[in-house]
Amino acid sequence: MDSVIDIDNNALAFIKENGGVVTVRLSPKYGCCGGVANIVVAEASSPIDPSPYQYHSCYEGIGLFIDQALVGQGLYINVEGWWKLRHLYVDGLPLQLRHTNKQKR
Repeated sequence: MDSVIDIDNNALAFIKENGGVVTVRLSPKYGCCGGVANIVVAEASSPIDPSPYQYHSCYEGIGLFIDQALVGQGLYINVEGWWKLRHLYVDGLPLQLRHTNKQKR
């Protein structure tokens, strides 16, 4: 499964404690004065609509739903926080030098 995404052992335990399924997706974040950035997030739950995701059964029975654009990007999932404030995070996506703004100036 290394070619899809890496999951830390602590994150595996957290995912198992929270249902055994993880979804990795892009989440748009909007700025106060305009602009948008897509942030990669991991959630210990199934997606509402699984159709845009690839599904993988991996890591001791963990179900992984991952956005197709994120497969094989060198990402890894880990967990941070303490007690009930623990949450998953995704790291490892290299910066890409692509300009996607099609607006002419």
